[in-house]
Amino acid sequence: MSDNNFEAIGTQLTKLKDALFELREKGEIKRTIIKEDIKRVKHSKFLSAQEKEAELADLHQAFDAAVAETEKNKAEVARLQKDALALSKQFYAQKIAEVKKRENEKIAQFKQEHAEAKKVIIEAYTKDIASGVSSQQAKAEKKSKLFELDTKCRSNIERSNEEKNKAYLEEVQTNIQLRNGKTSILEDWNLAVHEYIYKFKLSSFLLENGLYLAILIFFIFCIIVAPLKGSGQLLTIPNIFTILEQSSTRMFYALGVAGLILLAGTDLSVGRMVALGSVITGLILHPGENIVTFFGMGPWNFVGMPMFLRLSMALIISIVLCVLFSTFAGMFTAKLKIHPFISTLSTQLIIYGLLFFGTSGTPVGSIDSNIKDLLGGRWILGVLNGELVTFPKLIIPAVIAIIVAYFIWNKTTFGKNMYAVGGNQEAAAVSGISVFKVTMGVFIMAGIFYGIGAFLEAFRANASAGTGQGYELDAIAACVVGGISFNGGIGKIGGAVIGVIIFTSLTYCLTFLGIDTNLQFVFKGLIIITAVALDSVKYLKKK
Repeated sequence: MSDNNFEAIGTQLTKLKDALFELREKGEIKRTIIKEDIKRVKHSKFLSAQEKEAELADLHQAFDAAVAETEKNKAEVARLQKDALALSKQFYAQKIAEVKKRENEKIAQFKQEHAEAKKVIIEAYTKDIASGVSSQQAKAEKKSKLFELDTKCRSNIERSNEEKNKAYLEEVQTNIQLRNGKTSILEDWNLAVHEYIYKFKLSSFLLENGLYLAILIFFIFCIIVAPLKGSGQLLTIPNIFTILEQSSTRMFYALGVAGLILLAGTDLSVGRMVALGSVITGLILHPGENIVTFFGMGPWNFVGMPMFLRLSMALIISIVLCVLFSTFAGMFTAKLKIHPFISTLSTQLIIYGLLFFGTSGTPVGSIDSNIKDLLGGRWILGVLNGELVTFPKLIIPAVIAIIVAYFIWNKTTFGKNMYAVGGNQEAAAVSGISVFKVTMGVFIMAGIFYGIGAFLEAFRANASAGTGQGYELDAIAACVVGGISFNGGIGKIGGAVIGVIIFTSLTYCLTFLGIDTNLQFVFKGLIIITAVALDSVKYLKKK
């Protein structure tokens, strides 16, 4: 394409943009402005009812006229937009190509100049040494000059890359203007990929994803080794469903403790909360008379009650008790500024003592088989490669919990306040956020998640005062591996979910390969310390 033709396309594109804006200004743009004016008048506290009525009548009349104008120009706007987008594609294909060519030539020149200047510095260093200059002094001068040279070269290359990126961004912004603020899915995807490639740095990538890459390599190793050891195929649908089933209840504990870690805290009472809710659930849903008495009361028999009532009672009591103990710990943290490590450690010990004293450590036994199958059973999907495939029902409540947690964290004011308080309590307080209410809200939310998870835990195993031993460490570790920072204010729900699945998969793989249970703790410990170390490095780099 010749320069004259290129300039002609640019001129024509500008004319089409101006024509589009002129038509939209009379219709779509005017309609949007009037809409805002109508809202302003409706909520105005300075206008009387009569004044509002008169202004609104004029605005509605103007709005109707703008709508009519929009409809009248609809076909012409669509034609102009289509032509403008076609011209934009032609124009920016040429412009981006020219900018790339120009900047790539500059980069090649920068590199050549850098290599020549580096050669000169090294030759000067050799001459200095030969002439008797102190080797230490000459070496220091060489190092300083090389550093300055490398910095200048990097800066020049980054500037050229920035110019190439600007040309691409200019095309995207122009197209968005032509569509009146609307974006294209394909364009959004291309932009995201382009931005990622432009900003990609190997060191940052390894810092962010190094742990996940190591874990991925470990899983690939397990998948290859399992058949060689005679353990069978690891990567099968039944095994994946089993991992997800084992992750389902643990997901609730991670979602609960994730909020506290986001506030730069933690929760050591998770395991005891699990035991508390599981024991209560086991007592209520046990088939027949319980053998366990609780603080000398009982034994009870709830078989005569309707199933729905028993389930509701077990779930509600489990949630209420977990929320009460979580609120108890939260009060000391929110009001007296006691670190959650201490307040939740105290809660853990209190629950532990009450449970063992109350039940004498006796397991409550299994729950009613009909109820267990209702919520904790599996649906038969069919046979695959001669193997029966079943879908665990416990996955469903876990998915619902993830959706709810995601909504709270990302779509509510409370969720935004969590990030603000976790990032900087003082700044959050100055901006009008109640640190006390947010902290208490997070503790209460955690208690609700623990209560539901503890209720469901009883469907997996016989509940006792020792149920959930060590679950708090798994939940905390899952959050840290998932990228929720102990420094506060950083992390996503998706990270906690991935962390739970990673940890559960790790345990399952090691068990599948027949690795000793004690050695499994070594693997977990290494992953945890690596995750925290990487988090600390990222935090220090940001500072």
